[in-house]
Amino acid sequence: MEKPIIKPQQGIILISEPSLRDFYFRQSIVLLAEHNEEGSFGIIINKPVEAHLNDILKDFPEFNAPVFLGGPVKTDSIFFLHTKPDIENSMEIMKGLFWGGDIETIREMINLRLITENEIRFYIGYAGWDPSQLDREISEKSWILSHTTVSEVINPNPENLWRTHLKNMGKDYALWANFPADPSFN
Repeated sequence: MEKPIIKPQQGIILISEPSLRDFYFRQSIVLLAEHNEEGSFGIIINKPVEAHLNDILKDFPEFNAPVFLGGPVKTDSIFFLHTKPDIENSMEIMKGLFWGGDIETIREMINLRLITENEIRFYIGYAGWDPSQLDREISEKSWILSHTTVSEVINPNPENLWRTHLKNMGKDYALWANFPADPSFN
């Protein structure tokens, strides 16, 4: 199957191939936040967990925001993506989408109702690769690279994102969209 020629870089998404069986990465979409000679890191954007922010951060203001499984690295930490350029120490991943920043600013914005659940996403853990590891996985055909938009990342229904992206990539990929999460149950 001919794949679009897209290089791994900040703001590109990785779409897991249907044969990828890893617990974290099965039917996942990872937004790359960084890719260079020192390694790569990103966040799985389509795996909500059955918790809200206040279930995890007890000392945080009331905020009914969902939480997502971001990846297998530092699963004892919360990370976030947002659309607010004025949050200090955040890194722009793509036009209009930012990684991290000052958590006290987030707390204050929540208290003042200056940010909504549709402008920020919280993640437990992140995905990381050693130098050349991601390039090797791409060459082994574990990932399809594609472009995305801020609205897809801050999506109200992220569970369908993997299938939707495959269907939008054409008929060859659309067949994969119906691939069961666990083929042994088929």
